[in-house]
Amino acid sequence: MAYPQKLLNRGEHISLDLHPHWVVFVKPGSIVVLLIAAAIWAQQLGDGWLKTGVSRVLLVAILLGLINLVAVVLRWSKTYFVVTSQRVIFREGVLARRGVEIPLERVNNVNFAQSILERMLGAGDLLIESASEDGQQLFGDIRNPEQVQNMIHEAIHARTGRDVDASPVVAQLERLEAMLLRGSITQSEFDEQKRRLLG
Repeated sequence: MAYPQKLLNRGEHISLDLHPHWVVFVKPGSIVVLLIAAAIWAQQLGDGWLKTGVSRVLLVAILLGLINLVAVVLRWSKTYFVVTSQRVIFREGVLARRGVEIPLERVNNVNFAQSILERMLGAGDLLIESASEDGQQLFGDIRNPEQVQNMIHEAIHARTGRDVDASPVVAQLERLEAMLLRGSITQSEFDEQKRRLLG
């Protein structure tokens, strides 16, 4: 299902509309498959109370696993990661809903992370730093996060004419402070860099 057009502002258009990566189905799907395999194995047990008891327990476990899988599919179908001409939107939830909106003007930095397995599968996490109360938002199981990062940069450039690659002064100061705390730079080097950044 696509993101509902009725939730867009006037003049706003969608650049990217994603559901989470299919990797979210791997764990619940694998559990159901393993439970079915265990149920088939249980049928090989000799007749008696053990076979009946194990079969009943596995049947209940399979039903619970299927219910969980259906819940994951529903949650997946109602989870959106959208980049528009004005903002980045994240919405999730079937009955209870949660959403995050970040205006493109407030995005300071966009980072992505992928493990080796996620890279092979084309999934990963996206971290958006913004000039808001929340500061950072982490979005997991994003499809092709590097391409999504580039699309967000392009949308910001189209909207504001600025490049996101240029780190804001605050972020640079925070990095310098972290280096100072780790002992990578001295207090005088920190002060000199701070003066240079603040003009």
